[in-house]
Amino acid sequence: MLLYVHVPFCVGKCRYCAFASQAMDMDDVEAWGKALEAEAAHHSARLGRPEVETVYLGGGTPSLLPAWAFDRLMDGLERHFRIPPGVEFTLEANPDSATDTDLMRLWRDSGVNRVSLGAQALTDQELALLGRPHNAAQVHAAVERLRRAGFANLSLDLIWGLPGQRARQWRQTLVNALRLAPEHISAYGLTLEPGTPLAREAESGNLALPEEDEAARMYVHGGEFLEEQGLVHYEISNFARMGYASRHNQGYWEGADYLGLGPSAVSTMGMLRWENPRDVAGYVAMVRAREFCRDAETLTRETRGRELLMLSLRTSRGMSLADYRLHAGRDLAKAEGKLLGAMYQKDLIRIRDGRLRLTRQGMLVSNQIIGRLLFPADG
Repeated sequence: MLLYVHVPFCVGKCRYCAFASQAMDMDDVEAWGKALEAEAAHHSARLGRPEVETVYLGGGTPSLLPAWAFDRLMDGLERHFRIPPGVEFTLEANPDSATDTDLMRLWRDSGVNRVSLGAQALTDQELALLGRPHNAAQVHAAVERLRRAGFANLSLDLIWGLPGQRARQWRQTLVNALRLAPEHISAYGLTLEPGTPLAREAESGNLALPEEDEAARMYVHGGEFLEEQGLVHYEISNFARMGYASRHNQGYWEGADYLGLGPSAVSTMGMLRWENPRDVAGYVAMVRAREFCRDAETLTRETRGRELLMLSLRTSRGMSLADYRLHAGRDLAKAEGKLLGAMYQKDLIRIRDGRLRLTRQGMLVSNQIIGRLLFPADG
């Protein structure tokens, strides 16, 4: 079982962000912490203090938590779950709040062994465009502090396809990122989420994303460059040095059970799935009313098969056709042989050793490919 904990607090909302987060308030931190402890206790009792394979503290901005709140969080997790020594334990941090080396050592001493640093960009101009609360110098300083604190597994989050960005600028971002020597890079194409400031500006015609051909060059050439530098392209948006792929995310993509704690957290255990309220107040009210797993959905075999296809095709290993047949009750190669053949001819897919995988060109249009395979009649 994977364990995810949502820490919903941020300095402010970035201009592209649609995640569940809110401004830091110590009363809310206190209420969130107590509710999280109660939710963890409930699931621990129900599941028999289960052992976890990975732990992921996401947000929001977990690095904003003061030492007392982080200590309390860890006490609760260790009390209610069995966390074997050395399991992958990730904490998301932002450069502007990764400033206290003593706090970083507390993370490390508490079991955190992987930090995902939300750089997103490496020039002040691009950071300002995204509404990030830090500058480029703070990214470099945060990396230095994390290394001094003893972290040997560091991931950098970056965003490509920014308004006005060209492929050569994205390549320079990757060059600069590699100078920081991270073990892992996550590189996401900018998505204009409805209701965000960037989306509203695009709708009003005040900014424009790169043209489709330019965005394709960023993705394809960027991936090729990172592989030339020794990173493995193991998932659509993720690259890692050998042995440093994210085990937590791999668990998601492979269909592992996962328990989510905190506001907006989603859980999938067996054939059951549920989601917590998005805001702290709603989450606290749910816990006080002991309405855990409320509105839980029972997944169908068809749904699980569809998710297996959607998630496993994101990875470089691709999807086992036998596993898909087992989960979905459908022989994809027989049912969609003509469609798969056309995709093969266009250099979008490969089938080898019973596995279907996307090429890099295919990863660029993965949503369209997955949609065609799931709903061929609509194509």
